[in-house]
Amino acid sequence: MSRDEFTLLSVTGAGETAGPGGPALPQQAAKDGSLRDQVMELINDVLTDPDPKAEWARAQLRKHLASHPDNPERAFLEHLAGTRKQGARQQPRTEGVDGTTAGPLDERSAPDTGLTKRIESVLGSRLLLTAFQPIHELPERRVAGVEALTRFVSSDGSDADTWFREAEAVGLGTELEIAALQCAVSAARMVPANLFVAFNLSPAAFTETRVQGLLQNSGLAMDKIVVELRGGANDMQWSRVIKSVNLLRHRGLRVAVDGSGAGFTPADRILSLRPDIIKLDRTFIAGILEEPGLDEPAVISLAQEVGAVLAAEGIETDAELAAVIDAGLTAGQGYLLGRPSVHPLDWSSWVIQTTVGVATES
Repeated sequence: MSRDEFTLLSVTGAGETAGPGGPALPQQAAKDGSLRDQVMELINDVLTDPDPKAEWARAQLRKHLASHPDNPERAFLEHLAGTRKQGARQQPRTEGVDGTTAGPLDERSAPDTGLTKRIESVLGSRLLLTAFQPIHELPERRVAGVEALTRFVSSDGSDADTWFREAEAVGLGTELEIAALQCAVSAARMVPANLFVAFNLSPAAFTETRVQGLLQNSGLAMDKIVVELRGGANDMQWSRVIKSVNLLRHRGLRVAVDGSGAGFTPADRILSLRPDIIKLDRTFIAGILEEPGLDEPAVISLAQEVGAVLAAEGIETDAELAAVIDAGLTAGQGYLLGRPSVHPLDWSSWVIQTTVGVATES
């Protein structure tokens, strides 16, 4: 899900507080829509846990709250970070082949128990939020859809990509993607119905039966759903992706892939999948700005061959926007066009602003 692919706001954005974004939000959080409400609910859950084994965690949380009486968010993050370290220290001691007892397992040679617990705590407590970033039609700059981006309330400074990599490393990558998708689908029900919603998924997660069910039973019109495939896949996985896409395409589902950057989708796979959208990141933008006189990039011809829309992400300046439009791209997103937001009022305002702008121009 959505992930921080290019300089996105950390956690909830500068000066922003969190809003709806998860199926298991506390009642008060759902009502008030603030990050503090959610954090206070989670703090209460920890402090009222009757399990004797949780006394250490309760004591540590009380200590952090005493240190930051006016900042419960920071206190809770420090508590989670401390819990992770404690989990790592409590890894089991093992007996060596010579009969000696070894210390805790090295994190580089075995799964990190503390890290596993950290990821599991996110899955269990739904410490997730969803921000949406507007995607504009170009050159009109009309908002046509939004991309769902995952935020981690419990992040100790790590961005979303780090969380997903760590989850994958301990065998919980798909579980975390599904939790993020559940969160994003729930939030997407508050996005104006005329906008499409793009969800980021790895090829492996997209072919999961649970993910297919989530998409089909999301309450969203299937022709308003775009699945952005992120990350690599072997040949067998890619064949399953094509089969899964074809099963949902007749109902209106669209699919997007990366056409540039470190994780770009190779041309032969684009030809076999025939995506509806090919997204181009800041490496593409930098290229057309630095060498404006070069021949047309191959990805543009490839998009024309498969009938895909070309969309730029990471547009941050007027010069970049002009270059993207000159290159023939017909969709774009980035800080210049609209920052990610967790506020439903912002999601609605994007549509209102677009309508007002179009009416003014006419």
